[in-house]
Amino acid sequence: MRISARLHSNPHERETHATAAGNADEASKRRLRLVTLAFVGGFALIGGRLVQLALDAVPADGAGRQAIAAASNSRPDILDRNGIMVATDIKVASMYADPRRVVDIVDTIDQLTIAMPELDRAFLRERLSRERDFVWLKRGMTPRDRARIHNLGLPGVGFVEETRRVYPAGRTLAHVVGHVNVDNQGQAGMEKFLDGFEKKGRFANSVAAAPSESTLSIDLRVAHAMRNELERAMDKFSAKAAAAVVVDVDTGEVIGLSSLPDYDPHKPKESLSPDRINRITKGVFELGSTFKAFTVAMALDEHVATLNSTYDARTPIRIGRQSIGDFHAENRVLTVSEIFTYSSNIGSARMALDAGIETHQAFLRRMGMFERVLTELPETSDPLLPDPWREVSTMTIAFGHGIGVTPLHVASAAAALVNGGRLIAPTFLKRSRREADIYAHPVISPETSAKMRYLMRLNVQNGTAKKAAVEGYRVGGKTGTAEKAGKGGYSKDKLLTTF
Repeated sequence: MRISARLHSNPHERETHATAAGNADEASKRRLRLVTLAFVGGFALIGGRLVQLALDAVPADGAGRQAIAAASNSRPDILDRNGIMVATDIKVASMYADPRRVVDIVDTIDQLTIAMPELDRAFLRERLSRERDFVWLKRGMTPRDRARIHNLGLPGVGFVEETRRVYPAGRTLAHVVGHVNVDNQGQAGMEKFLDGFEKKGRFANSVAAAPSESTLSIDLRVAHAMRNELERAMDKFSAKAAAAVVVDVDTGEVIGLSSLPDYDPHKPKESLSPDRINRITKGVFELGSTFKAFTVAMALDEHVATLNSTYDARTPIRIGRQSIGDFHAENRVLTVSEIFTYSSNIGSARMALDAGIETHQAFLRRMGMFERVLTELPETSDPLLPDPWREVSTMTIAFGHGIGVTPLHVASAAAALVNGGRLIAPTFLKRSRREADIYAHPVISPETSAKMRYLMRLNVQNGTAKKAAVEGYRVGGKTGTAEKAGKGGYSKDKLLTTF
């Protein structure tokens, strides 16, 4: 009976048991939900903290953010006229610190100098002691150094990716391409031009708008060859410096430029040495007898003389205590052609006097000799002109003394003498002949230009420039030798030679 009663229990009792079980299950579910929420909340807190730490790794404002923004500036690649890379960006890591978050300065310095012995302890102490939220500790680190420091896990020490400029052509194009500072800002040459164009849409010292691509007029092969020849010449003649420039006479493009001593664009401080200036665009010199080409061109174009006109070169010209004589005196009457090929100072001076001071000044001004040559390069100089300009000034300037100009002045003007008579503003950017027409203007007649080509060729064949002859090429030109001017006057044993 008891068993039967047990098996057939009261329905109300079964309902009570079911309710109790249901309540237990519900409590378990609530506990599970609470545990789940606790885990989710915990992970959310951890994730939030990680985000906060990540945000704290880069300064939110102030000098730190500005410094990082500057360091991240990218620059356009610079190519030679054939598409060869001569300047480009690479990415490097740089280490900084937030001194406020550095827990132990001494320990931090110890660990940093153990990982990178080249770091200076005094420098690190000074930086980490500053009351600032951002200081640079090391710019341009190698991946290995960055990994070593990163693995130390030093509080307050972090890294940013910087843009660093590299120059595959090295010294060869240093005076043209220029260089940047540690923040990748252009400091010289085309690098500075690019910064100026970006800010203003046109560089203040330029006659040409920057192209969509930074493609130079320079041919790297030509520049290499020029530099090698200049080095050999400096060694042969024990010269202190040498420079050369190649200009396309029809477009004004500078195809090659070299100025020695030069510098490594990766070591910009080298460029601060006074003897490392760009002598082609910045150096101002008395360029000697090369100016006779302009004197003859003036006389022919102004109809002061013809190629067969004669001038007495038998005796020096006396000017007070000074005299104008010929280095290789012919001691006879010379034609204009002979004055050019024998490089007669006497004949050139008399020819300039026939033209007169005003005509002489007007012609040289027309040839661009009275103002600086404007190109993309910021390294330029004004010419040095006599003041007052007397008759003796015209006489000496006729053979290249008493006036100081840059070699680019002479190269640009000489191009006009042989290209049909058009003065074309020079450029270091690639330019078509159609574009060149925009910057060209006539300065002498085509007939005078043809005569100057004849004289320059004759000078290489029979005159003072015979050593410039190259088999297979119709070389023409004018030589020049000038005594170097100093504080005490002209030096007898220091010369400036040109062609």
